[in-house]
Amino acid sequence: MIIFLLGLSLSMDAFSLAIIYGILNFNKKEKLLISSIVGIYHFIMPIVGNFIGNVIICYIPIKLNILVSFIFILIGIEMLIEVLKNEDTHNLKGILEILVFGFAVSIDSFGTGLGLSYITNHIYNAAIVFSLMSFTLTYVGLKFGAFIGLKIGKIANILGGIVLIFLGLFYVFK
Repeated sequence: MIIFLLGLSLSMDAFSLAIIYGILNFNKKEKLLISSIVGIYHFIMPIVGNFIGNVIICYIPIKLNILVSFIFILIGIEMLIEVLKNEDTHNLKGILEILVFGFAVSIDSFGTGLGLSYITNHIYNAAIVFSLMSFTLTYVGLKFGAFIGLKIGKIANILGGIVLIFLGLFYVFK
């Protein structure tokens, strides 16, 4: 049950960000690709975090909240710029952008992986749960965002960009 709740909580940022990106109205293939990459990251990151453990924290002081905030702010600014350009294209077409999106929403899985062995000895099973939940919630978020985008259009893009910038600022001060 704890692993399920952890998976749900780790997937909520993917869900909320997917709603924002869903406004860009991706086709089904793109939604599946984005959701799959997010799911794969949520499988890999806790395993990597578990293997690396506290050793890397001792030798390389990484502030993950700063990295996540930087990514969110950049994505938010990019969304606002696209609205100002008045173009009907969306940005997550390129594999690099999709990989960055997947990384941004799964970095917390790495941190969870650092202490996951204290919760369960079944690291791979937990990673599978995290992966399936994040895939599902990302896909649902993209579909819901597309529905919202059809209803309120560019206003949703502006709001989405502003929300991402505020999320980024939140992570800076977290």
